[in-house]
Amino acid sequence: MSTVITNIDQLDLVNGIYTYADYLMWKIKDRLELLKGKIFQMGAPSLTHQTVSMNFSRLLSNYFYKTPCKLFAAPFDVRLAKKGEKDNEVYTVVQPDLCVICDADKLDERGCWGAPDLIIEILSLGNSKKEIRNKYELYQEAGVREYWVIRPDNKEITQFVLENGQYRTLPPIVEGDLIHSTIFPDLSLQTEDIFRL
Repeated sequence: MSTVITNIDQLDLVNGIYTYADYLMWKIKDRLELLKGKIFQMGAPSLTHQTVSMNFSRLLSNYFYKTPCKLFAAPFDVRLAKKGEKDNEVYTVVQPDLCVICDADKLDERGCWGAPDLIIEILSLGNSKKEIRNKYELYQEAGVREYWVIRPDNKEITQFVLENGQYRTLPPIVEGDLIHSTIFPDLSLQTEDIFRL
């Protein structure tokens, strides 16, 4: 009989490589992500992080309300598979702060299978540089069409747009600017509304 995993300390965080099948078996209360089989623990978001996330949720839910696209907020599993990988073999499971999925076939009861159209990640003090770089690479490889990185402390946003399989970085958005989506051309948001505490 295998040991029930209830604590992250029972896992090998240095050398272990885990799959989505492993992830589903764990009974760990902490939020975790798998980035190419490696475990990343997600701490509790700060008040600022939560406020910015709620602001985005309100603004985007209004925009996507009567469209085929669906908005989801963490915790929500997004399984990013390499070509030919089956669901239980997937080595990458992320929980973006917010994501928009326009292809209903990618949705199931466990979350999203495949790349969302838009991912928004809100950085906190606990985000490591390695995690940020890894997610950029993963989202680009998976084909996430647009990816926004939000820095609440600096009140700035970086947008990446996928073109020919590579991300192009748009000019930074700072407090007082409007942010315009490239893939949803009539979506624009005031930074004051996003960063209002």
